[in-house]
Parts: sequence; C-alpha cells; structure tokens
Amino acid sequence: MSTGSGGAGTPAGGTGIRLHAPAPGWSVEADVVVVGSGVAGLTAALRCAAAGRRTVVVTKARLDDGSTRWAQGGIAAALGEGDTPEQHLDDTLVAGAGLCDEEAVRLLVTDGPGAVRRLMEAGAVFDTSAETGEIELAREGGHHRRRIAHAGGDATGAEISRALVEAVQAAGIETVENALVLDLLTDAEGRTAGVTLHVMGEGQHDGVGAVHAPAVILATGGMGQVFSATTNPSVSTGDGVALALRAGAEVSDLEFVQFHPTVLFLGAGAEGQQPLVSEAVRGEGAHLVDADGVRFMTGQHELAELAPRDIVAKGIMRRMQEQGVHHMYLDARHFGARMWEQRFPTILAACRAHGIDPVTEPIPVAPAAHYASGGVRTDLHGRTTVPGLYACGEVACTGVHGANRLASNSLLEGLVFAERIAEHITNAVPHRPASTGPGIPVPSTGPLLPGEARLEVQRIMTEGAGVLRSADSLRGAATALESLYAAALHDLDVHGKTAEPGTDTWEATNLLCVARVLVAAALRREETRGCHWREDHPDRDDAAWRHHLVVRLSRAEKRALVVTATDSADFPSVRHPLGPESMEQ
Repeated sequence: MSTGSGGAGTPAGGTGIRLHAPAPGWSVEADVVVVGSGVAGLTAALRCAAAGRRTVVVTKARLDDGSTRWAQGGIAAALGEGDTPEQHLDDTLVAGAGLCDEEAVRLLVTDGPGAVRRLMEAGAVFDTSAETGEIELAREGGHHRRRIAHAGGDATGAEISRALVEAVQAAGIETVENALVLDLLTDAEGRTAGVTLHVMGEGQHDGVGAVHAPAVILATGGMGQVFSATTNPSVSTGDGVALALRAGAEVSDLEFVQFHPTVLFLGAGAEGQQPLVSEAVRGEGAHLVDADGVRFMTGQHELAELAPRDIVAKGIMRRMQEQGVHHMYLDARHFGARMWEQRFPTILAACRAHGIDPVTEPIPVAPAAHYASGGVRTDLHGRTTVPGLYACGEVACTGVHGANRLASNSLLEGLVFAERIAEHITNAVPHRPASTGPGIPVPSTGPLLPGEARLEVQRIMTEGAGVLRSADSLRGAATALESLYAAALHDLDVHGKTAEPGTDTWEATNLLCVARVLVAAALRREETRGCHWREDHPDRDDAAWRHHLVVRLSRAEKRALVVTATDSADFPSVRHPLGPESMEQ
C-alpha cells in the first residue's frame, strides 16, 4: 500500500485488472444500463426510460430483492408543518461529524420533499393520519423534528420497492435478473461502454454476457457482508465498489461503516443477515437498558436513545464492556400489544420467530454492520472519475453522509441523486451510436479467491475492523487480508492457477477487495469520528483529520492501494482525465 497527501489522484484510465471469467456469450444493446434494483436504481431507470433512453436494469437477485425492501425506518424529508430543509440540513451536518459536503446536503434536503412526492405519484403509499389525511411523520435518532415518512408501520422499504417494481414493469423496461455484474467495459479512449455480467440460472440469458451502453449507473447497494453479522442481505458483497476500483475509479470515506445500534441479538456466534430493530422503535419511546433495567444513554447525549447512531452504538458497546456481556436490551413493553401489532408488525413477527415477545419482555440487542457511509466518489450529478460511469445509493459517496449517516437519509439520497443522474444523462450523454463498436474486456490480471475465503474475510474484519478498532487490531486485519491476497496471487503468478470462476469466488474476491480498502483507510485515520471508533485515539481531531481519505488501485503497481488525503473537509471535485469536454460541473 502506498500513501500520500495533498489531494485526490486523478486516474488516467482503468487499472487493467479484471475478474477471471469466461468471454461473454451473449450481449444486449442499450443507451443506459442500471446495475441494481433498489430505490436508487429503479428511480434512475424510470427517469432515463421516460426521457426516451433505452434502459436495461441488471439486478443480482429478483427485481424486488435488494436492500431497499428491508428498510424499516422510513424516508426523511421536511414535509411536516414547521419543518424546513434548513433544519433537516442542520441535523444532517451534525450527524456527519464535520465531514459532510454542505452543498450536497443542501441539494438533498431541498430536492427531497419534491422527490418524495414524485415517489408517491409513482405509486408509493405512506401511512397517513386518520384525522387529517396527511402523511404521518415519525422521529428517529439525530432528528430534532418528526420528518420520517413510513409505510405499513415498519415496512417502508417493501412498499417503496413494490411501487417502483410495478412502475418499471408497467413501463416495459428490460430487466436481467439473477445477474452478478463483473466488470466495466470501456472503449479505446477509456470511456464507459457497458458491463460484463453473469446470469445465475436459466432464463432468457444464461452464463456470462455483456450489456453495451455508453452510460452505466451503479446502484448495487452496500457491502455489509464483509462482516460476520450484518443487517444486509446476502447479496451485499461490495460488487459495485470493487468493479469501480478495478475500472480506475476512486472511493472515499470507506472507513465510516455505520453499525446499527439495535440489531436483534441471536448469539455471540451468529453470522449472516440479522433482524433489525428499527430506530423508529426508539423514536416512539423505547428505552435502552442493561440487564438490571438501568437506562444508560441518559446523560450521555441530549437526545439520549435518539442520539445519532454512532453515539448510541458506542454507548451500548461501552456498557457491554463494563459489564462483560454480549448485548443490552431495548425495552418497549409499555407500548402494549396493539401498538406493536399496528406500528411495528414486521419487527414483532421477527422477534417472535426467534422466541422473543417484545410485548412482555425486553429485546436483546447489539450493534451489527448496517450501512456504508462511503463508497464510489461522485460529484453532484452522480458522476465518478471514470467517464460514463455513475453511482447512486449506498454504493456511492456523494458527500451527504460525512462520517455518519443520519437516520432515514439513505432512501432520500437514492431518490434525489438518481433523479440528478438521469437528468445529466438525458442532457449530456448521447444515444448509443450505431457505428461505435462494443467495449472489449481487458485481460484478467488479478486472482480469484476460493468461495470459502468469504468466511475468513468476515472473521478477520469482525475481529479487527468492527465497532471497536485500534492500530493493533487494524494492523492484524491488514496483515491477514494481505496474506489471503498474497497466497492467491502466488498461485496465479507462480503456478498459473486461480479459483474456478463462479458466483462464490467472484463474491469472495470482491469482499477481499473492499475489505482491504476499508482497513487501509481505517488504519490511516488516527482519530475517533462519527462511526469510526479508534480505541487508541478516542477523540475527534479536527486539526489533523477534518479531511477525506480517497483510495484507488494503482495503475503502475497493480497490486497496490493508493491512499491520499484531501487538503480540507471540502469534498474534492470529480475530474475526468479525457479532456476539457468532460470537466464541466
């Protein structure tokens, strides 16, 4: 790994690294390919298609199977009487702990209310007051006002997903389901020319193929599966971030992984996706207590249990350390059965399925990996540092979240920036010219990990780069990850062997890629800020660390990570290397 400072590097092209995969056996032509089918991806697809662009949606599972459908909390926007975008902006900046890009946040909160109303016009139905008929707004951690719109009590994501999937189907947009994206295709000048992908199972397409398009929108979601316990579905393996890095794009703020403070505790050795107990439960008055029933968040923050998530997660972890236990409790017995059944039916069912009845007993909870505040670095139009490659939703780093995402801002960010991407593509990206040849895959130069390495990556990351981090734990994680990579590289370079291409090996390789970047940034940032908690540097240090870390893969040395620090807290602009016509902001 090499490091530097003084500003983010500007890649002159791809890294030349690609996943080992068979040559594409089929292809589809399009103007735009959207990778991912959550709120960001489907919104972008609908807007691009409405503007007359031939749009293809590629998604890793079924169309309605992404992270969006799991969102319980809701979507934040200044929709209520007395609330304003300025107040929403203030709460977002506080949660972001000094690293939000204020211009990006102002766009989010200003455009947010209109974007939510357009989502309603697309068919999403939010809970309304029986008395007034207006959207019923709730409050969550870090918000000083009720501004969270919900659907079905705690099934907001499922309702948004339903509405957008139906709209996409009604619009006749072509979709390719059960398809794992592999790598970016580029033309002779290094511009985006589409993606390669692998369709898992039978259908209209099967095996490795390609979608040729001059614009690619990454909306692949998060990378929560890099840790053993997470709220993310099994498909969240960091594929979009890994693809972008291999293509030469920059990623930023990847050290800021948000651990949701209240995840249903299923045992110290539990792995995979864990049931989330929404922040909205605390928003309605649930209390965090220890085994003796003592509330421990009062006095730690003015908002107590409704403090920003990093503060609540730290409060839980500290109490767990003090008492030598693996979890705390969330007590909402005072809600009563009717409120649980009407307001939180999904959470109630999940708890009861695991033998816990929140109506009569406190819920055991502990922090688990939840949301990546960082990702592929973009500008205010969603453009990355690779011309023609866009990113939105959790895979992107727009500068909105800073060091810690404010509760329920994620769905809104997906909406707002997806619309901005579609607008930019409509106005600035030409339709696919008939004379332009398809992109050609670059020969593979990186090794594939065996599928079983996924569990090893998760173990390393959980032990060394989880909620509690230190120089020692992070160095241990970095060494272990590099050993995995070096062993696979040795087999390739010396013996000409690598793991058999397939979904499990591609996912394991992507997880190792994003894990290495996360640990490199977390080791470099010697302070505690937002959701990055360094036990050996427990204080926030604005003088030394109020700036962003940007990571890319080295082109000169294809095995190295290059970590650079920006000169200030300002989010660095995105610069394209292909000439002045691609520099406009």
